[in-house]
Amino acid sequence: MAWIRKTRLPAQSDLPFANGLWRYLAIALLLSGYSTVPATAQEEIEPEPATKAGLAEKSLLLDASAANGSLVVVGERGHILTSTDKGSSWQQTDVPTRASLTAVYFHDSNQGWVVGHDSVILRTTDGGTTWEIVNWAPEDENPLLDVWFSDADNGFAVGAYGSFYRTADSGKTWSFEPISEWDFHLHHVARSAEGRLYMAAEAGMIYRSDDGGETWVELPSPYEGSFFGTLPLDGDTVLVFGLQGHLFRSDDAGENWAPIEIGTTAMLTDGIRLADGRIFITGLGGTLLISSDGGSTFELLPQDDRRGIASIVEAEDGQLLMVGEFGVKMMPAASLAN
Repeated sequence: MAWIRKTRLPAQSDLPFANGLWRYLAIALLLSGYSTVPATAQEEIEPEPATKAGLAEKSLLLDASAANGSLVVVGERGHILTSTDKGSSWQQTDVPTRASLTAVYFHDSNQGWVVGHDSVILRTTDGGTTWEIVNWAPEDENPLLDVWFSDADNGFAVGAYGSFYRTADSGKTWSFEPISEWDFHLHHVARSAEGRLYMAAEAGMIYRSDDGGETWVELPSPYEGSFFGTLPLDGDTVLVFGLQGHLFRSDDAGENWAPIEIGTTAMLTDGIRLADGRIFITGLGGTLLISSDGGSTFELLPQDDRRGIASIVEAEDGQLLMVGEFGVKMMPAASLAN
């Protein structure tokens, strides 16, 4: 394979960055520009495979995916765990890297991709049973923070210092194609039902694409701190959230924003809308927000253990799958009511 290599430059941003649980940690150097180098130039340093751990499901986990009955979670030390029995039991898979893994995306029950530190990108075609490395550049010290696919072939991987990788061959190869002159960290990509793409980033940056990710525009921002996620709702309504409990709503595709008071200053990490219409947003310190009015207002339902929640997805049979400082947790959505 051909690794994508980037060149280090002095950092241009000295904005504060969040500490603690979340996947936007340990980013040290600005990387810009790119060139492809033969695999032989990288073969002197081979990735070390992840070590099997008896308590892997209790380790720090950072993202989760639910696709056609199959559950996959990823996290520190290269841990990838799968479940085929609705989360009753978990199996740690063989993974060819021990880098911290920050995000996972499955197109269907077979094809999936994972990204993480060391600019690593992993690919599976058998539902997560086996994984191959398709990109790895540890010398860059550059984490990738999210991965998203529009179909089985076309996708993006985004991360620190403006990193934006694109693939058109199901993730077999990737090209580095920055979308902005800024070097801010790109954190999260989400798609609306109408096909618009939104991306949350550092320093209050919010981007939108109306053409499937071919081009991106910078949206007006209501806040100068980092955003870690977006949640498109119906029509042109979208939520954006991040540091210090900042949560904003736009009803015109991000052209104007209004703050939503939520009663906490905890960092907000992820959000979903369930099939029944309820909206959940998670955060550090056991923060769990719930809305039953389309995201106009939220009630704070802090979890008793106060441990940070990194990601939340809706699984089958009304179950919520959450991962974070506690590892992996299944919870009936019906048990959470506002």
